[in-house]
Amino acid sequence: MFEKTGIPSKEMVMEKFPTIDRINQGPVVVVECYKEIPCNPCQTACKFDAIYIGEDINSIPKVKNENCSGCAICLSKCPGLAIMVIDGSKSDETVQIRIPYELLPLPKEGDVVKGLSREGEHITNVKILKVLNPKSFDRTPVITFEVDRNYMYDIRNIKMEVQS
Repeated sequence: MFEKTGIPSKEMVMEKFPTIDRINQGPVVVVECYKEIPCNPCQTACKFDAIYIGEDINSIPKVKNENCSGCAICLSKCPGLAIMVIDGSKSDETVQIRIPYELLPLPKEGDVVKGLSREGEHITNVKILKVLNPKSFDRTPVITFEVDRNYMYDIRNIKMEVQS
């Protein structure tokens, strides 16, 4: 299925996520790279040695969850937009997720927008908590939103409703 659609299976996704205990400890990176390609900006950006590619630039990144601070510097550096940060430490009902977001218009803090699956389907509404867009992010803003824990493994993007 993945080879045909580019959409990972639930099993593939779950292999990339840290344990629920680690998610509940605080922010931690999820790197959804599934193919060997020549790329390493995530490793270069990480000052905590949490993301490791190694000598072969084609290797799939490995994450050392115990080293990850959840700083999210790697999010804006990944050209494939394949990284997110998840934080389950704030609530028993919801998680906070940070994603890179390169579409316009940018949401604003407090907006309620559509939360999308990896297939691009609307699965639930989410509340925007923060929008970061400094020059150092090189035109890749980072959006933080809150979502019900039931969707934490399924949600991967957001969609703004365009007002006409």
